[in-house]
Amino acid sequence: QVQLVESGGGLVQPGGSLRLSCAASGSIRTIAVMAWYRQAPGKERDLVARLSRSGLTNYADSVKGRFTISRDNAKNTIYLQMDSLKPEDTGVYYCNIISFSDISIWGQGTQVTVSS
Repeated sequence: QVQLVESGGGLVQPGGSLRLSCAASGSIRTIAVMAWYRQAPGKERDLVARLSRSGLTNYADSVKGRFTISRDNAKNTIYLQMDSLKPEDTGVYYCNIISFSDISIWGQGTQVTVSS
């Protein structure tokens, strides 16, 4: 089974940028959906961005125009470029993939803190 490892989180000032990476232990070429979720302190885990195998993307309204989800099949890696970060973007970010057989796999999460 594919395993996911996120990296790239950290502390950044408002207006700054971070790029999160999600490295898969196996090929992501046949994954149906790849996504990033965010869980803020005391809140539920919410969808941030989704990328289908066909290339269609969906973003939460709160991050549209600021975040970009992408993939590198050669590196088996999914990315989340986050620009113009705001304090409300703070949370643990989780990578998620769903196979065509509807198996959902989560990474362990990476902390993003936006604060001055």
